[in-house]
Amino acid sequence: MLHLFSLSLRHRYSLSVRLLVLLLLISSTAGACRPEDTHEEQKEEPLERNQQHAEPDTLLARRQPAGPPATIDFLGNPFLSDYRQSKKLDAYFARIGTDFTLDADPVENMHRPAITDTIYTIRFGESVIELYAPTQTGELLLQVADIRNAGIALRNNMKVGMSQPELMTKLKNYEVRILQTNSEIVATTVEGAPISLRFFLKNGKVNRIRYEGYVD
Repeated sequence: MLHLFSLSLRHRYSLSVRLLVLLLLISSTAGACRPEDTHEEQKEEPLERNQQHAEPDTLLARRQPAGPPATIDFLGNPFLSDYRQSKKLDAYFARIGTDFTLDADPVENMHRPAITDTIYTIRFGESVIELYAPTQTGELLLQVADIRNAGIALRNNMKVGMSQPELMTKLKNYEVRILQTNSEIVATTVEGAPISLRFFLKNGKVNRIRYEGYVD
């Protein structure tokens, strides 16, 4: 009986030791894993933050200033509607259906005398187109056109030789103020800079077109 009791105590003692060792192993493993888990969480958290910062700022993109308009209003340039084309002399040459000459004359800038700009004059027959080219901007600003033949047409195929009713129909497609007499039809700006496009009439047809723009 005593022998059995001793065996029972030994068995309990052995179980207790095993449980203690097992608890120590579990505690050590958990302690070793926690720093790694924490380290992994610290790695993942900045990644999520970086992804948030990497998203495009669409609001900023919307706030960027718009570029120059793609088209020009009719009285701004009655020959060319495309803004980019209006900056090229070749675009005017392509619209002239006859021989022409080109003169380039230096002129003092009206606001900064130290800067020299250029006036380009295109002549074909009795007609003339005058363009002002500021050196600093690279623009070609139409300031005067005096068209006396059908060597060039305006936008919407308005030209010397067309009838008065046809001209009126075409002009009504644009936002302009129209003044009419028996001898001429004048299209002017509704508001803004004073610009005029005059169509002189003879025997019910256009025999001359004169444009006076505004260059500042």
